[in-house]
Amino acid sequence: MWVRRSGATPSMAGNGRSASACETGPGVVPDGLTYGPRGRGSAGRARSASSASRSRTPTRSWSVAVVERVVAAVHARGARVTAHSGRIDGARKGVAGGVDAIEHGFELDEDLVADMARRGTFLVSTLAIFRSWASFGTTTTIERFAGPVGQAAMATRRERAEDSVALARRAGVRIATGTDFGGGSTRANQLAWEVESLVTAGLEPWEALAAATWRGGELLGEPDVGTLRDGGPADFLLVHGDPLSDPAAMWRVWRVAWAPDPVVV
Repeated sequence: MWVRRSGATPSMAGNGRSASACETGPGVVPDGLTYGPRGRGSAGRARSASSASRSRTPTRSWSVAVVERVVAAVHARGARVTAHSGRIDGARKGVAGGVDAIEHGFELDEDLVADMARRGTFLVSTLAIFRSWASFGTTTTIERFAGPVGQAAMATRRERAEDSVALARRAGVRIATGTDFGGGSTRANQLAWEVESLVTAGLEPWEALAAATWRGGELLGEPDVGTLRDGGPADFLLVHGDPLSDPAAMWRVWRVAWAPDPVVV
């Protein structure tokens, strides 16, 4: 599920439904907001009008009160809410509003991660996008990626993002992984890059692997995700090497096995 302000994302307008058209009747989310299904529907993603329009201003247009109402509406349907927020102002409002996770979270501070740990708010890290952006310096002439000013800005932001992950870890915030797939330059099959990035940010390899597996299951309320148990889904992959000592082994996939439903043996 995604939630947006009316008119904020014109390219999505055809996919949305007005809040008053939903099965629980009008008034469940603030006026001017629409919502609709996206992905598996296990989580909602809140987007501000300013972020949707690619504004670079640090202040986001969603208030805590609006976020609280969105969260209440989504939770009433048994779904989760994650907030796209690369800037600290949006992350503060999202956490205060009760979202289940902050995606990106590139500018967290000690007070905010303490609040996240207290509330049980997850951080969904997307550090690998900085590695992807850095690679663009050899494939494009766009100043943001290829010019010295743009590259310096990316390096500074990457350092702040890694520090944010380290702060979250020390505070006891649960960390899951993301790729920004659909809006960023990395893809869904590149979580190995995120595992490596989390280790660089200070996580132990086992913690980074947990973030890419069962921690995501915790966030989505799917206890079988990222785990192996008797009678459970047989989803696993085999790699060449030991990812607990060499996270890059996650790129060397030898075999993938999956079973959508528990198999009786």
